[in-house]
Amino acid sequence: MTTPPASDVTALFADLATRFGMSRAAGACLGTIWRAAQAPSAEDLCNALGLSRSNVSVALKELRQAGLVQVARAPGTRRDFYVADPNPWALLRAALADRHRREIAPLTDRLATLAATDNTDPRVAALAEMSAVAEDWFARQLRRDAADFAQFMGADKAEKKKKKGQRGK
Repeated sequence: MTTPPASDVTALFADLATRFGMSRAAGACLGTIWRAAQAPSAEDLCNALGLSRSNVSVALKELRQAGLVQVARAPGTRRDFYVADPNPWALLRAALADRHRREIAPLTDRLATLAATDNTDPRVAALAEMSAVAEDWFARQLRRDAADFAQFMGADKAEKKKKKGQRGK
């Protein structure tokens, strides 16, 4: 396996994971998988990160459920190897989609139920309607492919600005 040792990038992924409602171990595993030249196994991740097998197993389950890593099999082996999309925009989209699935959609459903059962305050119904519209918009954005998502987020504008700044030097 050619996974680089735990690094500042791995630590950054661990910190970012907590901002997206995931464990630090999941972030460290994702950072290591994302940077690996060859797909690492769970054992490789244990060795590279100094984590227990159970921590790595739980982290990998979390990452698979979030759609951030996939299992790949090598011919002639029964061992699972893990891969992540190398496109950072695809990772961001998957992380946001997971957060939406786990947190935003259930709150919107809860608010709709509350609006249907509580007729004492018309503002609750208006809030539920606003939430449903916002949640629908958010879900549509997350269905975009990685390139379209990057463009939607303004990556093309940032790239043009960067090129324009380089020409001025």
